[in-house]
This record gives sequence, structure tokens and C-alpha cells, in this order.
Amino acid sequence: MPTTTSTTMPTTTLHPHLHRLATALLTLAALAAFTAPAAAQAPSTPPPAAAASAAPTVGQPLPALALKDQHDQPWSPKADTRLVLFASGRKASNLVQAVLDKEPKYFLAQRHTVYLADMSKMPGFATRMFALPSLREMPFTVGVSLQEATLAAWPRQPDSVTLIGLADGVVQGVTYATSEADLRAALAR
Repeated sequence: MPTTTSTTMPTTTLHPHLHRLATALLTLAALAAFTAPAAAQAPSTPPPAAAASAAPTVGQPLPALALKDQHDQPWSPKADTRLVLFASGRKASNLVQAVLDKEPKYFLAQRHTVYLADMSKMPGFATRMFALPSLREMPFTVGVSLQEATLAAWPRQPDSVTLIGLADGVVQGVTYATSEADLRAALAR
């Protein structure tokens, strides 16, 4: 009697971590496929950018800014602003958020202070999916720059929050906060 051989495929059980990784990769591939047609239909010119702002210069009025906040509403510093907290990178933004995290809603307004975040170097996907939703949970308004040229001339140092002191809209000084203590001291003045 002839023998028959079964041709069944071996079953493979993926380790739970590999299964999650495979699921995540498939999800990312699906998202890429879903967003690719929209990107292909997008106009080849970028959205209208806010005009590039000149560098804040001591003794001169703060350059005009016409940006949007984290809720996509028009944003610019008010005439009575005395301090601009400018975060030009992730570490600087984390420093500002660490200090302001537990403060009440009107903490910045009471100090005539505004918070401006330059998010132009962040990938668009990360900005839309993570950064802006996180900022929307903040109890205060954050001015957001998404176009690299807008704040390119503004003073910055690596991992530091730029502090721009104002009096009647005129720049009085530019300093940098590199720690929570530095930033708290600036906000206490």
C-alpha cells in the first residue's frame, strides 16, 4: 500500500511582543496608505506661511507676530505682555511644561506672560497626532509656529527657554532659562 504524505503548513506562534510589533507595523502601513492619496492630491505649494519675523532686538518693539494657538485660533502677544517664553525645541518645551504643569489657568495672564512654541522642525505627523493634542490639554494659550522661516531669526540656545523681557511692547532684554529654577525665578519677577 502506498504511503501518503501530508502537506500541511507548520503552525507558527508569534511571541506576544512580535505580534504587537507586527500589528503596529501593519497599522502604520494602513495609515500611510490612507494618508498617501490625500498627500498626492495636496497642492505642490505649501500653505500660506506667516511672514518671517525679524529678531527681537533690545530697545526695539517686539516684531509683530500673527500666528495660531494650539486651538487653531489667531494668536499674538498682547500690548501689556511683559515676558515672552520662547521654546524653540523639545527640551525647552518640556522645561516650560514642567514648570507650568500644575499652575492654574490664569497663571501666565496674571504675570503678563505668553508662551510661544516653535514646532516647525517637528514632523507634521508627530505635530498633529501628539504635540498639538498635548498642548490642547494645557489650561493656557500657547502661540504655535509651524513654519520654519517665521521664527528663524529669533534668539535661541540649545535646550534653553528664551526669555524676552518687554516694557510697553519694547524689548528690554533677552536671557535664557536652562533649569526649572531659572524659569521659576523669571516668572516670579
